[in-house]
Amino acid sequence: MAKPGKVGLNRVISAAKYSYQGLRAQWQHEAAFRQEACLFLISLPFALWLGDSGLERAVLIFSVGVVLIVETLNSSVEAIVDRISHEHHELSGRAKDLGSAAVMLALILAAVVWLVILFG
Repeated sequence: MAKPGKVGLNRVISAAKYSYQGLRAQWQHEAAFRQEACLFLISLPFALWLGDSGLERAVLIFSVGVVLIVETLNSSVEAIVDRISHEHHELSGRAKDLGSAAVMLALILAAVVWLVILFG
């Protein structure tokens, strides 16, 4: 049975509001996100200039955008873990480490994409 709630345009408006609140919280509380967002903004004009085709420009932009998405998911994992307890627990540490590893992999992927397109 579906959970009762907003439907149609009201649901879309509410979802947009919650997304904005999440991005605002991410910007306010996560220095890594701010750094990666600056990297995205700096890389954007370079991607448009250096890409030889629309596809290359899109892939360059997308690869750095993925870093922002993964960082946001990592921050959500960290927030949930911290909400549960600040005490050290092996599984809590593993969850945070896995989120961090995902961000690192996204950064490596972006670097590889840029290197392949620029020098390949």
